[in-house]
Amino acid sequence: MNERAMEPSCLCSTLMEPDAYDASTPTFLFDSNTMSNVSYYTAEGLQKLKDEVHHMKTVERPKISQQIAEARDKGDLSENAEYDAAKEAQGMLEAKIAKMENLLANARIIDDSDIDNSKVFILSKVRIKNQKNGAEVTYTLVAENEANLAEKKISVDSPIGKGLLGKAVGDIAEVQVPAGMIPFEILEISR
Repeated sequence: MNERAMEPSCLCSTLMEPDAYDASTPTFLFDSNTMSNVSYYTAEGLQKLKDEVHHMKTVERPKISQQIAEARDKGDLSENAEYDAAKEAQGMLEAKIAKMENLLANARIIDDSDIDNSKVFILSKVRIKNQKNGAEVTYTLVAENEANLAEKKISVDSPIGKGLLGKAVGDIAEVQVPAGMIPFEILEISR
């Protein structure tokens, strides 16, 4: 396996900084220990993340604020379970927003136009054949945060993804899965 395929430094020439998503993002919400965790996204995946943060800020946050206001209007807050539940929901939502804003702040877009098609890399669409049972399947290798088996998108960090990275058409990838070692033949690589 080409170990260099997993190194973020080899992707630097293929990465672009995302557009500033929100200049008003409060930086004090970020833990300095997690600031350096770079996440790689396709343009589509990054847009989904931005849309989710926008939805939480513009729909979920006002909804919870309204629930708090309604519970507060009911009187004694010391014995008001609705108020406690709404405040807890607010805290959880704010934590989720902060975490997702941190992901956005450290997001990098992968530009697949510079990636070599002769070998399997992130964003490669790979048709493979299981040598044990003859089954053929096509997967797209994506970053872990975009993996979705229903859409045939597997993570480059998954056992199959790791086994395929750096391989060329005709190569056999020996992949260790929970069921044992499975040899996969690379039939086709595309974008």
